Amino acid sequence: MTAPLFRHPEFRQGMRDMASAAAGTAAWGLMTGVAMVKSGMSLFEAVLMGVIVFAGSSQLAAVPLILGGAPMWVILATAACVNLRFVVFSAHLRPYLMHQPLWRRLASGYFTADLSYVMFTNRHPHPVPPADTEGLRAQEAYLAGNCALTWLSWVVPSLLGIALANAIPLSWGLGFAGILALLGVMCSLASSRLRVVSAGVAGAAAVAAFALPLKLNILVAIAAAVAVCLMLEKPAAPPAPLPTTKGAA
Repeated sequence: MTAPLFRHPEFRQGMRDMASAAAGTAAWGLMTGVAMVKSGMSLFEAVLMGVIVFAGSSQLAAVPLILGGAPMWVILATAACVNLRFVVFSAHLRPYLMHQPLWRRLASGYFTADLSYVMFTNRHPHPVPPADTEGLRAQEAYLAGNCALTWLSWVVPSLLGIALANAIPLSWGLGFAGILALLGVMCSLASSRLRVVSAGVAGAAAVAAFALPLKLNILVAIAAAVAVCLMLEKPAAPPAPLPTTKGAA
């Protein structure tokens, strides 16, 4: 009988690796919980969003739009664009997870966050062959341990922030912890010149379009970064033709 994932050494390794970022994630979650209540959301709405959405950047982008009465398409488009990076993450993780049943892949999609993806791919840069049962188990255990601590360090402080919202003033500047966490993620992902350029273009476009209503500057920033990167990206060279053998039929 297969032992539970939490008994595997890689599960504990995943938790140890995430522990270095857990404090920043917790501060960000606490600030988001406070912000949701301070902005006028009900207790039920704040708890539901904090547990189900599990995405700090899209939560902070969507909350003021919801309370400001923005059209539903603007709210959905903003949240979708902010989380577009997860489409890339899931495409990269597909070879690692395709041996699992659908429900486990969906669960991995929910629990995997930015830092979990970065740490997992650093620890396991290549998927193991499907026949390597022990290697598959090690990768699953590491991702599970990493995601478990990420979820706990986000959801528990977020619920605590919701419960203590009236006792925690926004003047404490907890939002700065969230900014630092996002900067850490960005620096971890900026591993090529093209990614650095995309981050710079997105930042410049967001600042230039800051006056747009309903936080549409976020959409402008994403569109500008994608357009510039598509223009700068060099197409992959075609594979070399196979050598022909003389006298072949």
